[in-house]
Amino acid sequence: MTPVELSRTVLSAVRRAVDVGELSVSVPERVVVTPPRPGGCGDYATNIALQLARPAGQPAPLVAQVLRGHLLGLDGIDDVAVTGPGFLNISLRDADAEAALVRLVDDVRRSGGRYGYVPRPTGVPRSTGAVVELRCAGEVRAVVVADVVARLLRSQGESARVSCTSPLPADWQRILGLGAHVDAPSDALPGVGVRPVPVPADALPGVGVRPVPGPADPLPGVDIRPVPAPADPLPLGRDAARWALLHPAGHDRPRIGDEHLVQRESNPLFRVRYAHARTRALGRNAADLGFDAEAGPVDVAPSELVTLLANHPRVLARAADHRAPDVLARHLVSVADAVLPFLATVLPCGEEKPSAAHRARLALAEAAGTVLAGGLSLLGIDAPEHL
Repeated sequence: MTPVELSRTVLSAVRRAVDVGELSVSVPERVVVTPPRPGGCGDYATNIALQLARPAGQPAPLVAQVLRGHLLGLDGIDDVAVTGPGFLNISLRDADAEAALVRLVDDVRRSGGRYGYVPRPTGVPRSTGAVVELRCAGEVRAVVVADVVARLLRSQGESARVSCTSPLPADWQRILGLGAHVDAPSDALPGVGVRPVPVPADALPGVGVRPVPGPADPLPGVDIRPVPAPADPLPLGRDAARWALLHPAGHDRPRIGDEHLVQRESNPLFRVRYAHARTRALGRNAADLGFDAEAGPVDVAPSELVTLLANHPRVLARAADHRAPDVLARHLVSVADAVLPFLATVLPCGEEKPSAAHRARLALAEAAGTVLAGGLSLLGIDAPEHL
């Protein structure tokens, strides 16, 4: 059972409790499940009982016990414990966890770099039908962040475009891969009188919109205002400059220095790209040994890595909803740190012959590499196969 499937299962338990009259609440649209926090237990935990306690007029532990009764005995669930002020801690059956891992790896490999994307018909936004306008000043970090937020929103089925209050320097387009702008009207105020032309449905993610004079009232949208870069990031080159601007949270002051260029573990960008390159190298080495990847039960699969890969779609959704590319950047660092120790177990050692276990390990490693490459692509950063 994947986290998404478990979330639906918990939500159905809430509906059943409401239907039989044990809870009198409005059924929420979704339930969030996460790895247990310190003091918790099991495979996943949810705070849904705490969320429902006040509208239900009951203590959270009592709400949790009601939901526990509707979860116990369901397929794939081994046990449910109530901890702390009312957290539900859910343990999955081992056999079901193995099947969920196979489905997860298959899903990642089938989706490729679009794993975690929300599909939508061409030209039809995911929700209200409105185009999200991202407004930013002509400051390098603001424009780069707006660029990536637009990519994230599009990955989640939204229509998004970027408008800037001033034209971009040619170096920003050449080095950072940003789109060209024309001068805004001389009497335009920030966020006013600048209306970007629609972006074609097949346009590549980016800031390739062109502001032209528009009506006095601004379009509904979002102002992108991160803490400005303290120095010019362009000498770092495209990849390191983008990472330096995107990895810190928007309210944090970014560091613009050579630490983003060093090829050492102290550099998070290096770790992410190195982990990706290692996963691709394993595929080439496995081919030389005469076997390829095949999803299956992984005897030594690190639970943290599996959880991170399963949570990737929610990470993309959260990064888009909060207009926060740093959420994705930090997630990629976590995936890299979780997969690197696992990679040493993938290939046969010595005279050992390739087995189903090796094929399954390789499939999991390649799935991690796919997530890293897809995430870097959304950030506008290359994921080289050789490093």
